[in-house]
Amino acid sequence: MNDSVTPATLQAAGDTLWVVCLCAEWCGACREYRPLFEQVARAHPRLRFAWVDIEDHAELADDFDVETFPTLLVAGESGTRFLGPMLPHAETLARMLGALQPAQASSPEVRALLGALAREPGTFQVT
Repeated sequence: MNDSVTPATLQAAGDTLWVVCLCAEWCGACREYRPLFEQVARAHPRLRFAWVDIEDHAELADDFDVETFPTLLVAGESGTRFLGPMLPHAETLARMLGALQPAQASSPEVRALLGALAREPGTFQVT
């Protein structure tokens, strides 16, 4: 039995999911990944995408202890569905979004980040 959850199922359940790239401006892989991340965002209009520079927004990102770029977070009100490094390929992200796992309880840092994204979506929004 497949326990994965699709973005369409989440929309029907009323859970707005954020797909957040935790990155750094100095990181060449992150700079190259951003247009691909934006491409995936346009292909998944039911999800909200955000780009968070861990240095510019250290108050939100320090607790994540990001060591590998890019690091992705997929979370919503129901909890965290993915948090970890990911190869900087649009296809890898799209494939992962098509087969999301059930939510796990979100940590305090995930809840704080989601709260900041909800309060100031324009600061982090990906077009």
